[in-house]
Amino acid sequence: MKKLVLISASALLLLSSCVSKKEFAALEAKQKETQDLLNTATVKLNSCLAEEAALNARAAELEKRLADMRKTNQDLIQSSKDMTVLTTKGAENLQKSLESLKEKDLKISRLQDALTKKDSVTLALVSSLKKEVGLDDEDIEINVEKSVVFISLSDKLLFKSGSYNITDRAKEILGKVATVINGKPNFEAMVEGHTDDVPYQKGVLLDNWDLSVKRSTAIVRALEELGVNPSQLIAAGRADKLPLVPNDTAENRATNRRTKIYVLPKIDQFYNMIETEMKNLSADGN
Repeated sequence: MKKLVLISASALLLLSSCVSKKEFAALEAKQKETQDLLNTATVKLNSCLAEEAALNARAAELEKRLADMRKTNQDLIQSSKDMTVLTTKGAENLQKSLESLKEKDLKISRLQDALTKKDSVTLALVSSLKKEVGLDDEDIEINVEKSVVFISLSDKLLFKSGSYNITDRAKEILGKVATVINGKPNFEAMVEGHTDDVPYQKGVLLDNWDLSVKRSTAIVRALEELGVNPSQLIAAGRADKLPLVPNDTAENRATNRRTKIYVLPKIDQFYNMIETEMKNLSADGN
C-alpha cells in the first residue's frame, strides 16, 4: 500500500514537471480520490477481518457448546437407560418382596388357624371335664396351664396317708375322667404325682420320688381298668420338687400332696396338623 502511494507521488512529481498546472491539479485530485477510496477500503477490510475473527471465535464457542450438549445428551440417554434398568429391577424386587410377605402372612394365618383349632379343642375339653367331673369338691381343680388342660386332685381324695392304693372315691372320679379321655382317642393323659418334702421310706419305696411315681402308676392302672387305651397313658412323678406353696405348715404340705392329670393332644399329631397346613400352603402357592 505504501509503495503504491510512493509511486503515485513520484509520478505526480514527474508529471508536474512535464504537464501543465491544470493537468497537474486534475491528477492531484484524482490521486486524492484514489487515496480516499484506498483508505475506505482499508477500513472496511480491517472491519471485515475483525468481524471474521469474532465470527470464528463465536463459531468455536458454539462448536464447544454443541459438543458439550451432545455429551450431556448422551449422558442423559445412558442415565435414562440405567434408571430404566434400576426401575425394572426395583419393581421386580418389590414384587418379590410383596409375594414373600403374602406368603409369610398366609403361613402365619395357617399357623394361627391351627392354634385356634387347638385352643377350641382345649376349651371344649375343659367344658367336657367340668361337666363330667363337676366342681363341687374343693379338692378337685380343672383348669388350663400353658394351653394344656389338667385336673388336679388332692391326695386325700385319692390315697390314704402314706399309701399308693387309691380310694373308692378316687375310682368314682377317675371313672368320669376316663369317660372324657375315651372320647378323645387322639389325646394323651399324663398322670403326674407330687408329694410334700417330708422324707418317705417304706417297704420297697426309697423316697418321695418312688412314692410319687408309684401313685401315678396306680392311677394309670385304674384308668386302664376303666377302659382307657393304655397307649394314651403316661405315668410321671415329680416328688416334692415342684411345690405350690412352701412346705412350712401342715396345711401347705397337704396342698402340695396332689396328683395332676394332663389331658393333651398328642404332640406328633399337633405337628402333623401344622405340617399339613404348610403343605396346603405350598400347593396353593404353586
